[in-house]
Amino acid sequence: MSTASPALRPVSNGLSTTDYGLYAVTVMAWGFSWVAMKGQVATVPAEVSVFWRFVLAAAIMMAWARYRGHGLSFGFRDHLRFAGLGALIFSTNFTLFYYGAASLPSGLLAVIFSTASIFNLFLGLVLFGQRPSLMALGAGSLGFAGIGLMFLPKLTGTEFNSGAALGLAFCVGGTLSFCLGNMLSADTQRRGIGVTPATAWGMVYGMIFLGLFSAVRGHSFAPEWSLGYLGGLTYLAVVASVIAFASYLTLLGRIGSARAGYATVLFPVVALTVSTVFEGYQWTPLAAAGLVCVLGGNLMMLRAR
Repeated sequence: MSTASPALRPVSNGLSTTDYGLYAVTVMAWGFSWVAMKGQVATVPAEVSVFWRFVLAAAIMMAWARYRGHGLSFGFRDHLRFAGLGALIFSTNFTLFYYGAASLPSGLLAVIFSTASIFNLFLGLVLFGQRPSLMALGAGSLGFAGIGLMFLPKLTGTEFNSGAALGLAFCVGGTLSFCLGNMLSADTQRRGIGVTPATAWGMVYGMIFLGLFSAVRGHSFAPEWSLGYLGGLTYLAVVASVIAFASYLTLLGRIGSARAGYATVLFPVVALTVSTVFEGYQWTPLAAAGLVCVLGGNLMMLRAR
């Protein structure tokens, strides 16, 4: 990972070998992370599991930043930005998805998260007054219709109870939090702050917020001392947090948020495949059609920008 800020590199029309490599790492790391997340919520409160995830991830990122020679001293305003990243991406986003994981299959969590590019459309309209094109509106409608089709079997059956509805709401909230953090991250890079130190500090602040939140709720900080839990925690901290986020945020700075969003289109396919194998996720014609709509809507959205 270069010490130069990705924001200082011109965004080219084509993708380099490095860009494709960053895509592959991001897609595979996040694709397998959802099923690992399911194993973190059985016996330990979600916020405590996320806390320990970022204790480990933040320590690794800080050590990596030092090793690579990144400066870690920043002014007060920069730390406000890092705190914002910690609040939006490295605490709220993850905690809400962990809550959702208690009642939804891991593959569906990934599909909901993949609509991040569609949510960005509405955030751009609300926050910046950016009027979407007709193609973008069509893409958003197609994506949300796909989510509806994937959840329709639950809506019409006995599986969709209040817990599943709450899980869906948590995941939608987590996606919105991630999208807001994306915008803040891109702006931070444009100001010349490198991905590595920003991510390291963001994880530190996320860890602090999660620790405070867990303490206020009166939770024990004891993890589950099982091989499955600790193995999943290590994967989520090292691979899905440090490696995947560094890859994705670097990609964001290199080629822009629109094309970087293709990663969120591809990893649900990996996640649903994993969920089918390990969780026995049951495919229906409606679910398959819904996935096609979600992926198609995301692809249309990225081409519409």
